[in-house]
Amino acid sequence: MNRTVAIVVFPGVQALDVSGPMDVFAEANRFLAPENHYRLEVIGVERGPMACSNGLTLSAHRHFSDASQAYDLLLVAGGPQLPFLDFGETFDRWLREACGRARRFGSICNGAFMLARAGVLEGHTVTTHWNDAGALAKLCPSSRVEADRLYVEDGQLYTSAGVTAGIDLSLYLLARDYGADTALSVAKRLVVFTQRSGGQSQFSPFLTPHAEPTSAVAMVQLYVLANLTGDLTIADLANAANMSARNFSRVFAREAKVTPAEFVERARVDAARVMLESTTAPLKTVAYQCGFRDAQHMRSVFNRRLGVTPQQFRSNFAAMV
Repeated sequence: MNRTVAIVVFPGVQALDVSGPMDVFAEANRFLAPENHYRLEVIGVERGPMACSNGLTLSAHRHFSDASQAYDLLLVAGGPQLPFLDFGETFDRWLREACGRARRFGSICNGAFMLARAGVLEGHTVTTHWNDAGALAKLCPSSRVEADRLYVEDGQLYTSAGVTAGIDLSLYLLARDYGADTALSVAKRLVVFTQRSGGQSQFSPFLTPHAEPTSAVAMVQLYVLANLTGDLTIADLANAANMSARNFSRVFAREAKVTPAEFVERARVDAARVMLESTTAPLKTVAYQCGFRDAQHMRSVFNRRLGVTPQQFRSNFAAMV
């Protein structure tokens, strides 16, 4: 049985959001009998050539107004400006109806915003690029946005995280259709993992600055980063800020949006990530220099925060040093 996979594109779309999933299903056809081949289709929000965010140009197979079939899988791609784009009620109505006809539907990266504006995420559990998760939660408050998932399945709805997570989702759907062996064969062809460990936190910086640069809290943040091997107790930090411990905890949480203890742990994780990526230092050395009690403590924190061990993180991200 042939299955049709359609991806919706628009001016400014992220090229890899389109080509990644398309390549998974195109490569799958190498290993499938002709009667089981995927048929791939690109649907355009506009007619004619559309420039991607990286300057490449895509031409859709058809305009959305001409796409009335029931797709086996209908995906919407994302793009850097998509959270701020509105394609109008005519398109939103088509997308609602197309999702209703499709056997499965979903989004790549922040394509979830397109689904949200069409009203098809209401009450669902979803994910998107970690950097857009907060905005999506505000746009669609009835949805549960899980910011640390590579992809989420909720009934017929499938949403994925940033960019390359669209490949993870596509491999998962391929395995559901034709088995793990076929997905593994495609993953080998594309030189990617069939199932990556951990969630999006591996790829996102924890230490997004919140405090005003000249505030006492910002000064304490800098103090933490310069003294990771110290105890960094509330008393230490309050002293660095010239505040009482009680007042410091309240002010820090208000301005930094996290507790002092949370910030310290995030800072240590980020410092360890840098060392794991850029050096071959033993794990116990990384743990010591980043302020963890020992390598086991660092492993525990990495598992809790990133879903991977320090060794797995190094294997995934280490430079050739």
